Amino acid sequence: MIFYLPILLLQVLCVAHAVKTGRNSIWIMVILFLPMAGCLAYLLVEIVPGLTGHRRVRTARAAVVRKIDPERELRDARERLETADTVDGRIRVGDALAALGRWDDALPFYHQAIDRAPGRDRRTELKLARALFETGDGEGALTVIDALPPTESVGDADRTFLLRARALEHVGKPDEALAIYGDIVTRYPGEELIETGRRAEALEILGEVEHRMRRLTRQQRAAEADMYDWAEARLRELRAG
Repeated sequence: MIFYLPILLLQVLCVAHAVKTGRNSIWIMVILFLPMAGCLAYLLVEIVPGLTGHRRVRTARAAVVRKIDPERELRDARERLETADTVDGRIRVGDALAALGRWDDALPFYHQAIDRAPGRDRRTELKLARALFETGDGEGALTVIDALPPTESVGDADRTFLLRARALEHVGKPDEALAIYGDIVTRYPGEELIETGRRAEALEILGEVEHRMRRLTRQQRAAEADMYDWAEARLRELRAG
C-alpha cells in the first residue's frame, strides 16, 4: 500500500494543477485512468516545457500531445484564425488538417492563403500540390508543381521532385517517375520511393534505400520510420515474387 501513496499524491497534484490552470479536461481522464503514464505524460507536456526550452523536450512534448490530443493543434490554429484572419493563420490551419490526414479540408485553406499572399510563396504552393495529390488529383498536383518558382535549396528541390514522381506515377507515367527516383536515390535517403511496374529497376532503387538505411543512426531512421518500414516490406514482396 505504501508504494501507491506517492503515485496517488502525484495524481492529486497533477489533477489539481490541470484544473487550476484550465488545461484540457482530457488530461484529467488520462491521469486518473493511467496513473503512472498519465502523470509522466502530463509532466512532460505541460510542466517541463515551462522549465526548459531544450529542443528534445519540445519534440517529445509535441509527440505526446499528438498521441493524447491529436486535434489540439487544429483547435489552436482555428482559434488564432478567428482572432486574426491572416495568411499565416490559414496556412497553419491547413497544416493542422494535413497532419490529421484531412487533405480535402486542408485544400481550401492553402488556396485562400496563396490567393491572399502579396507575392509568390513556394512553400505553400508545394503544400497545395501535396494536398491535391493526396486527394487523388495527380494532374492538379503536376500543374502546381510545374509552375513553382525556382529554389536554391537542394533538399527542397528533391522533395519537389519526389512529389512530382509520385504524381506522375498516379497519372500513368511510370517511366518518367522512375527516372526521377533513380536520380534522387543516389543522393537523397528519405521520402517514399514506390514501385513503378518495372520490377528489376524498382528492386535496384529500393535496394539502395535499404543500403542507405543501414548506415543511418537510430534517430535518423526514426525521422522517416514509416518510409523505411514501407521500403523493407515492399522489398520483401518484390524479392519473394
